[in-house]
Amino acid sequence: MAGSTLEIKNLHVEIEGNEILKGVDLTIKGGEFHAVMGPNGTGKSTLASAIMGHPSYEITEGSVHLDGKDVLEMEVDERARAGLFLGMQYPSEISGVTTSDFLRSSINARREEGNEISLMKFIKEMDEALDYLEIDKNMAQRYLNEGFSGGEKKRNEILQLMLLKPEIAILDEIDSGLDIDALKVVSKGINKLRDEQFGCLIITHYQRLLNYITPDKVHVMMQGRVVKSGGPELAQRLESEGYDWIKEELGIEEETVEQEV
Repeated sequence: MAGSTLEIKNLHVEIEGNEILKGVDLTIKGGEFHAVMGPNGTGKSTLASAIMGHPSYEITEGSVHLDGKDVLEMEVDERARAGLFLGMQYPSEISGVTTSDFLRSSINARREEGNEISLMKFIKEMDEALDYLEIDKNMAQRYLNEGFSGGEKKRNEILQLMLLKPEIAILDEIDSGLDIDALKVVSKGINKLRDEQFGCLIITHYQRLLNYITPDKVHVMMQGRVVKSGGPELAQRLESEGYDWIKEELGIEEETVEQEV
């Protein structure tokens, strides 16, 4: 059975009248890992937030479809239930809701009424994922992300990813602020999900993450568009040479850094 397909066509996005995305085209299929790289302010995080329905972003043109269904017509919770997942750069803290309760409620929200996950099965799957990600089991009983370190928050995002098993995941700078040991653990968790049913869009500034998660395709964003795509070797060249060679090759003017919420 083939996995899901997320298709983004000619996506234009504004923030307070300031156009950030200026016609993004991307297609991510189940079984594929894509990486999006680019200088600061080029719209990478805007792309992630717009797809998931952040209210600060106004989509003025273009389309986003998941298996032919119009994502832009869905509410935020409907997008998650449809199989989209956003691993956030700055995960929110939610006081009064334990990580365990949040995870079980999130899993059940994607299931039909009467087919909720049993408590025993949930505990078994959560404990296995906690062990795999080298997370203290006590963390599951703490309020979601409250008082967590940056590394704990990022591991917790991957814990959610592993338990929710979405069709398409968008990981927005999931590597930011991680030391090398935490980076290896986070990468291990993402790689564990790799199969024909799971597609992933990884937004990152650095090749170091891609040393552990090998992408099938690498895309470079500049001035609100995807200007170049290639294989893993493209990310390696960006690491060693920066972005100036792409600007020269494509005749791109000096990047104007835009505000991203």
